[in-house]
Amino acid sequence: MALITASPATVQASALCFLKPQSSAISLKSNSKNVSELGFVTSQLSGLKISFDQCAPRNNISSTITLPVQPIARRICPFTGKKSNTKNLVSHSNHKTKKLQFVNLQYKRIWWEAGKRYVKLRLSTKALKTIEKNGLDAVAKKAGIDLSKK
Repeated sequence: MALITASPATVQASALCFLKPQSSAISLKSNSKNVSELGFVTSQLSGLKISFDQCAPRNNISSTITLPVQPIARRICPFTGKKSNTKNLVSHSNHKTKKLQFVNLQYKRIWWEAGKRYVKLRLSTKALKTIEKNGLDAVAKKAGIDLSKK
């Protein structure tokens, strides 16, 4: 169904509902309640403004769908800032194809002395060596990571 709004210079009617009739003859109904579900617009309506049908009853849907937002695990070490590197795979014919070299990230449970508990972290093997050398508190403080949240 379509609502036809004509300009005042052409036609004096403000709104007409064009409906697909049951027979082959075309009929015009002006704001009637007995409208069929399927409307149509012919190509002979050039110059007229066509908008949504206001003759048919509207079904308002008030419910909205909200999807849960889950954090995305990025391939970046939070302690050292290491991230993936782009390299070229070079074939025998010197054809270069891009490839990513990912960081060696591991899930590791580390004892946090100040909190007197284990903390599960996802960190690179380089950060693991740095934590063994300098301690978890020093490395976390330098990286700006608050371990009490985790």
